[in-house]
Amino acid sequence: MKRVHIALASAAVLLAPVVLAGCSPAASAESATCPNGQITFGIEPFEDPKKLEPAYKTVAESLSKTLDCPVEVQVLEDYSAEVLAMQNGKLDIGQFGPLGYVFASERAGAEPLASFGTAEGELSSYTGGIWVPKESGITTLEDLRGKDLALGSVGSTSGDALPRYALAQAGIAESELNLNYAGGHPEALLALTNKTVDAAQINSQTMGTAIKEGTFKKEDFRQIWESDPIPNDPITVAESADPEFKKAVKDALLNLPAKDIEEVAGYLGVEPAGQLIEVDKSTYQPLFDLAKTMNLTEEDV
Repeated sequence: MKRVHIALASAAVLLAPVVLAGCSPAASAESATCPNGQITFGIEPFEDPKKLEPAYKTVAESLSKTLDCPVEVQVLEDYSAEVLAMQNGKLDIGQFGPLGYVFASERAGAEPLASFGTAEGELSSYTGGIWVPKESGITTLEDLRGKDLALGSVGSTSGDALPRYALAQAGIAESELNLNYAGGHPEALLALTNKTVDAAQINSQTMGTAIKEGTFKKEDFRQIWESDPIPNDPITVAESADPEFKKAVKDALLNLPAKDIEEVAGYLGVEPAGQLIEVDKSTYQPLFDLAKTMNLTEEDV
């Protein structure tokens, strides 16, 4: 197997600028619900940071008002950076991908509080997929032998682990094809539309965004594999946080108006958006099982 990283002109910047949400002057004083005078909210780079920044600014402003504390949003450069940031006490709150949460839980003690709900009040989910051009002779996973497959980022749930698991389940050794890490979900999609690879992982979230933006015509491509539904990203808090802080953040998240999270939810494939839904570790047990089955460790992130 040859693993390479493919560079694309439209690749997202590595580290997005920080967005700071305001609050009342009194919030500058440290309290149980405002540690160190502010709350740092880390976000996984599941989409272009230039798109995520304004979306999460709205969420941060809403949280800031409820908690009476400035909320600083940081879009981290990759999955491992976010895990390390929480482990090192640099994040108070972190939104992780489902598999990223597994390692954040094990390495940084991340505790899930909430995830994204549908308008019907149910926990939302998404699916991973592998797509090819409609005229391609590739019709099954077995046909990927000897071909170039674009993955997203190392450590991604739908962009790395699940496609590789599907290949293993189909009896295809990774040495039998070329796995190309494009650098992210949008970049993998772009590699396919630019015809620089034979196939690419594209999850339902990224596809929905690309279709809305006019950068992907579904009728020009075919899906040859789809994963089971994956519970959407958990928003977590550091295990070491004060219990009063954990409760305050959880209450604030669960009571966020749907209108304040609808833009973020849209990037996660949740339309129309509902309020956030309470989750716990058991919600993501299938991902812990996947990591165990594939012998994944934090080194794989």
